[in-house]
Amino acid sequence: MSQKTEKPVLSGQRIKTRKRDEKEKFDATGFRDQLLQGLIDCGTDLEAVAKYLDGAGGTKLDYRRYGETLFDVLISGGIIGTSGVTPGDGGKLAPASVFATENTMEALKAQEILFQRVIRRFKYLEKMFDEQIRKVYTYMKQFTPEDRVKLARMTALWISNGSLNPTVLSVIAVEHLVKDNVALEFILEVFDTMKQEKGMKEVYSALKKSGLESRMMEFFPMNKRTREYFKSVFEERQLGELVKLQNNQASQEVKKDLQKAVTDALAEGKTAKEITNEVKDFSLRNNLVEHEVIVILWSTVMSAVEWNKKEELVAEQALKHLRTYSTLLEAFAETPKSQLALMLRVQDFCYDNMNFMKVFQKIVLLLYKTDVLSEDVIMKWYKDSHAAKGKSVFLEQMKKFIEWLQNAEEESESGEEEK
Repeated sequence: MSQKTEKPVLSGQRIKTRKRDEKEKFDATGFRDQLLQGLIDCGTDLEAVAKYLDGAGGTKLDYRRYGETLFDVLISGGIIGTSGVTPGDGGKLAPASVFATENTMEALKAQEILFQRVIRRFKYLEKMFDEQIRKVYTYMKQFTPEDRVKLARMTALWISNGSLNPTVLSVIAVEHLVKDNVALEFILEVFDTMKQEKGMKEVYSALKKSGLESRMMEFFPMNKRTREYFKSVFEERQLGELVKLQNNQASQEVKKDLQKAVTDALAEGKTAKEITNEVKDFSLRNNLVEHEVIVILWSTVMSAVEWNKKEELVAEQALKHLRTYSTLLEAFAETPKSQLALMLRVQDFCYDNMNFMKVFQKIVLLLYKTDVLSEDVIMKWYKDSHAAKGKSVFLEQMKKFIEWLQNAEEESESGEEEK
């Protein structure tokens, strides 16, 4: 096996490193001081600041390498870290930073325009800005209450103009910010500013894009995560619309929990009576109304079976299954509103599952015979309360049964008159 012979090296030879291979030392404080000098020369004239940043970024200041420091200075006037804001030599801070500006929307909007101009001029800063602002949020406890308000208002403006992705808001819900109400006060200021500037539609949009629709309670300290406290806090800030949203989200979570509980009970083979008692207790504890419960029960009961793919066999299978749980459905179909909600859900189910299209009338008849549906509700559904899905097919199926109900009612009325 041959080995490669090493080339001889002269003793004491000096190996010269090429300039392009030298790695420049990272010097954030040096960049800060150089940047600060230019900003101090500009004073509070934002137009002069914009022109300086535009020119310096293309020549003497390396924004690609020191983008994080650039945004720190533009926000706070210095470098942001665990000890707060570190100024330059001699305690120098940028005179035109967000924290140094007047706490009015007019002044903050002028700062927002400055950020937009810089980011649009140097497109590679977009990602850096998103990443750096997430770091800045983690140091919020080190800022003064007034600076946190300014940052929150700027955040609302940045999100509204597209400079920031709303997902940045999720990083605020961390323990060290939550426990002292810093996170809650910040997010309230963000939402309040959005509402004042763009309307509630903007707030809803930001919540949806951020994934916080169902997580707003995470901004509250653990000992204050109650619906009552949530309501009082948001209504005090004129954000009552978010209370409704939170209630809807909480209701959806409760409904999912109920569906899971019933699914587990069915899988364990519990009787209809046992499941009925459990569902009644659950509904009472969570303030669920009957017409919502009946729809969940129908969907869960029908999802518990792997239905036969042959249309001629699925009817028998479905009717046998529903007889087993008819008492469960009856227990939560005591009002006309609940019964109509159930009937509409049956219509949707049969339409969405093609093998059940011809089984609709048989299911309704079974539910009528087992006292789940009353004749008044069935008649109302037929006359004016049916859904549009497959109505011609289902109304035709129900025609003879409706005629039978009407004849039975007429015979009953005539019998009473004879008496």
